[in-house]
Amino acid sequence: MNIHRINRAGVAVVVVAAMAAFAGCASTPPPNDKIAVAQASLSRAEQNGAPEYAPVQLSTARDKLARAQAAQADHKYGPASELAEQANIDAQLAEATADEQKSEKAGAQFDASMQALRRTSLQNANSTN
Repeated sequence: MNIHRINRAGVAVVVVAAMAAFAGCASTPPPNDKIAVAQASLSRAEQNGAPEYAPVQLSTARDKLARAQAAQADHKYGPASELAEQANIDAQLAEATADEQKSEKAGAQFDASMQALRRTSLQNANSTN
């Protein structure tokens, strides 16, 4: 009789644990939207010069996105969601870094052009005097 009580208690524990596991899975939906947003941010960063100007940040974003996709495929939606969010942030950082680097480069080119224009202007002024 004690064996039957133990078996019933054991079955009850297994049933409760299974229900909790299923409830946990049901409460965390697949992060399809977060992965799509991360993919879009990554694509935007790639198009805006991140491969040249922010390769480290871009590589980090790609790695986290790949890990998010792998976690989602394994039905590990919590980690997949977190990794997708991190990939999105890293991709945005890569894009911002690329934009900053391009702006600095354009500013330096503008300064060089202005200096060349000043030299030319001074030479022309000196040659007419």
